Amino acid sequence: MKIVVSAGGTGGHIYPALAIIDKLKERNKDLEVLYIGNNNRMESELIPKRNIPFMGITIYGFTKNIVNDFKNIYYISNSYHKCLKKLKEFKPDVVLGFGGYVTFPVILAAKKLKIKTFIHEQNSVVGKTNYFLAKNIDLVGVSFLSTLDKFKAAKRVIFTGNPCAEAALNAKSIKKSEIGLDDKKKLVIVVGGSLGSSTLNAKLKDFLIKSKNSDYQVLYITGKRYYDDFIKDLKVSSNIKILPYLDNLAGLMKNANLIISRAGASTLSEILALNLPAIFIPSPYVANNHQYYNAKEIVDNNAGILIEEKDLDGKKLYTEVNNLLNDKEKYEIMKMNLKSLGKTDSSIVIAKEIEELIHG
Repeated sequence: MKIVVSAGGTGGHIYPALAIIDKLKERNKDLEVLYIGNNNRMESELIPKRNIPFMGITIYGFTKNIVNDFKNIYYISNSYHKCLKKLKEFKPDVVLGFGGYVTFPVILAAKKLKIKTFIHEQNSVVGKTNYFLAKNIDLVGVSFLSTLDKFKAAKRVIFTGNPCAEAALNAKSIKKSEIGLDDKKKLVIVVGGSLGSSTLNAKLKDFLIKSKNSDYQVLYITGKRYYDDFIKDLKVSSNIKILPYLDNLAGLMKNANLIISRAGASTLSEILALNLPAIFIPSPYVANNHQYYNAKEIVDNNAGILIEEKDLDGKKLYTEVNNLLNDKEKYEIMKMNLKSLGKTDSSIVIAKEIEELIHG
């Protein structure tokens, strides 16, 4: 089996793609993969490190800058012809797109060559690239049931969930004591996305101060670039742990009681897979405000709490945390609802559907 995979820009697109590559390799020992991504985004370093053949193209998202947008039209055209040439040479059985504007010329080239196509949408709000590509796509997978009817132009749309869920389930468990905390006390994790958030860091120092000597512990992850500034002149009690980053966060989430986080697609899939109650603070700086709608999907099913960044302060968050941790009935209902919303076999579902698409 030969596949081309394209996803770019953020981990929210790239990690689901990698999960599917891994699952297809597991099921097809002769699998050949070519990954097409941006020359200058995280995939250009991450993918070669995984020993996956990588082809880089140059393309940017459209802005309101006319000069840059005209340049981008040239980049799109150039990338499209480069992809046409490469697909003719590689002769894949299927081309898979997992989001990001880099997928646009790749999927267009596959359509032109009548190669079978699959795209995956991680968010509850359909990304612009996936929306424009959807016409005549052979198969679309969505992570939220509410997104099923948003790809009317595609040949077939199925609910798959997000492949990152299985990665969370398979993560090696990390005990609280391994990071210097008490295994017997409740743990609240606070994280502002994979890179951290300067805005959240500024707003939440007060939450840490108010949590001094609480009956729960807090792990606060600042993001590597913000750590030094964050801890400067900050004095916290022994129940608070501050780290710049934690590898295998999902492993610690298995032993946590609550997470306070942004609402990116990968984070949501991990929360659903692990049935971990969450307080979401969606980033308002993302395209189409999609994190807000991701979180709202969970909250509307009584499976989480939503605080918009504009309404956030340390006192409000402290109150929400204490109310939830001290209300056993509400907490257990939330866990039960999370379990009903989650889908933990996404990689297998997608891999089987791709195999059927190729051989069907």
